Amino acid sequence: MDFNGSDTIPGPRAEDQLPHTAQSAAKIVIVGGFGVGKTTMVGSVSEITPLTTEETMTQAGIGVDDNFGSASKTATTVAMDFGRISITDQLVLYLFGTPGQQRFWFLWNGLFEGALGAVVLVDTRRLEVSFDVMGRLEERGVPFVVAINSFPDAPRYAIEELRTALDLTPDIPIMECDARRRASSRDVLMTLMRFLHSLAMTGSRV
Repeated sequence: MDFNGSDTIPGPRAEDQLPHTAQSAAKIVIVGGFGVGKTTMVGSVSEITPLTTEETMTQAGIGVDDNFGSASKTATTVAMDFGRISITDQLVLYLFGTPGQQRFWFLWNGLFEGALGAVVLVDTRRLEVSFDVMGRLEERGVPFVVAINSFPDAPRYAIEELRTALDLTPDIPIMECDARRRASSRDVLMTLMRFLHSLAMTGSRV
C-alpha cells in the first residue's frame, strides 16, 4: 500500500518511460578524475531526472582526496551517476558516471561490465590523472573518446598538443566540450557513437 492508501504500486513517471519506438540500448560510461564534470555531463544531457549518489565532502577526505582545482566542490559521487538519452527514435543510451576519487575506483570494474564505449572527461589542470583512467579502459578493452571540459580558469591548449600530451593514437577522437551544456554533451556522445560505428565497420579493436 502506498502513502495515499492505494493498493496499486505507482509505475514510472510518464517522462521517465522508455520511448515506445526504442529497439536497442547501449551502456556508456563517463569517466575521469575527481571534479572533471562527470555528474554535470550526465545531468545536462539526460532526458530523465538523473540518479546521483553524491555525498557531502567531509574533513575525513583531507589528505586522502586530491581536489586540486576543485576547492569549492562540496559534494562528490560515491557510487555512480545514471541518466538516459535517446540518440535516435530506435537507439537509447544508458549513461553511467563513475566516481572520481581514487578510493572509489574499485567500483569502476562493475560499471565497465557490458559497456559499449566510454567518454573520458579531462581537466587540463590535471592531465596526469587521465593516464590511469585511460589505462583502465584499455585494460578492459573499452573503446573511448576524450572530451576536454572547458573550465574558465583552466589553461587552453591546441587539440593536437593535448593529443600528444595524452599519448593518444591518431584514431581516437578528442574534442573540447562544455559539460554544462546539453548540446555540447550530446555532441560528445554522438562523436563516441560514430567512433564505435567506425570500429564496427572495420572490425577494429582497442
